[in-house]
Amino acid sequence: MSVALFWVISPTSEVSSSTGFLESVREGIRNLDSSRSISQGRNLICNGRFRKGRKYSRNLSYPNADSRYSCLGESNPGDGRNLSVISSMVASPAGEIALTSEQKVYDVVLKQAALVKRQLRSSDNLEVKPDIVLPGSLSLLSEAYDRCGEVCAEYAKTFYLGTLLMTPERRRAIWAIYVWCRRTDELVDGPNASHMTPEALDRWEARLEDVFGGRPFDMLDAALSDTVSKFPVDIQPFRDMIEGMRMDLWKSRYKNFDELYLYCYYVAGTVGLMSVPVMGIAPESQATTESVYNAALALGIANQLTNILRDVGEDARRGRIYLPQDELAQAGLSEDDIFAGKVTDKWRNFMKNQITRARKFFDDAEKGVTELSSASRWPVWASLLLYSQILDEIEVNDYNNFTRRAYVNKPKKILALPIAYAKSLVPPSRTSSPFVKA
Repeated sequence: MSVALFWVISPTSEVSSSTGFLESVREGIRNLDSSRSISQGRNLICNGRFRKGRKYSRNLSYPNADSRYSCLGESNPGDGRNLSVISSMVASPAGEIALTSEQKVYDVVLKQAALVKRQLRSSDNLEVKPDIVLPGSLSLLSEAYDRCGEVCAEYAKTFYLGTLLMTPERRRAIWAIYVWCRRTDELVDGPNASHMTPEALDRWEARLEDVFGGRPFDMLDAALSDTVSKFPVDIQPFRDMIEGMRMDLWKSRYKNFDELYLYCYYVAGTVGLMSVPVMGIAPESQATTESVYNAALALGIANQLTNILRDVGEDARRGRIYLPQDELAQAGLSEDDIFAGKVTDKWRNFMKNQITRARKFFDDAEKGVTELSSASRWPVWASLLLYSQILDEIEVNDYNNFTRRAYVNKPKKILALPIAYAKSLVPPSRTSSPFVKA
């Protein structure tokens, strides 16, 4: 099936701190009820109560790189500003030229990067706007952020530890984004997922529009509403994550990597685009803004591909195969082989190629981690190191991801933290590279 999905950039993504916006936030705060359910009329998830998600990366941390096409046999597109349009296009049987998923996603990258640039120019390079003063509601807002932090601490312990090194404003904003992503993921993977409908996701998206318009529905929405009023966060990646949830309602096969790439962007790459505006780019960085977001995307794709390779057996038992069908066929494998769950030489060779691709995305992402603000690098490095080690564990298990779950044990996690911290101290490079500004 075609991957020509909804791609609209809304002008409402540029949220201002005007008087009208403040009034709408005040009204939303007045109507908060922290005991109300997240989805009206359906009780899909109760406030602050979450279960483990499925495939979206919970590590809201991302770096930068531009060679994401190289794992597909493409050449390095350069500095992130002038991707080769020809390398991102395919011809239809009728001779028409269509953009690939990579180029469609890159359009969103450019939109977010442009929003950040305008924000910096209009605020004399201030990274964060002053706090919005909401009389009588500050305690509620503080409580909302605290609750977001508790959820992050419970379900993303390593990442939460890294956020404690950030400035208070950035830390709280990342918590708010994390919680929204988790709630969204729960819609199709939580206890009431079997009752989820496209119409319910439409209502969730309408609610997102209200959040960006300063009209939060509940306490946790209020934290995100406050966040997007202070940081140059575009609404499109949030919409796109919801689109990924829609895909999970009807799509369980991916005919090629182009289709799978788009899905990976929807459910994981979006998190990077949401988070980089909050994490910030190092003032001394010579990288282009676009390249930083490209690398954010690369780590999201890498994390999601790793999730997919780790969970092949689990997904097969649910009737899902998140692997490129054409590449399976080229390897001499079929759906029956996946459902049988037998580790053969054909499967090992197939998995080696898939792991190589995922590692290439990690490599692309790693090149840009140092371009982030110094206070934001540690959780990024921790995410990258720990997730990439899952690929190592798949190899240790002799590529048996049917009946054995690859995971990084606690000693290895503990060891990774100081390594990630040491890497976070490395400043941005001032030498010539694909990330250096022209």
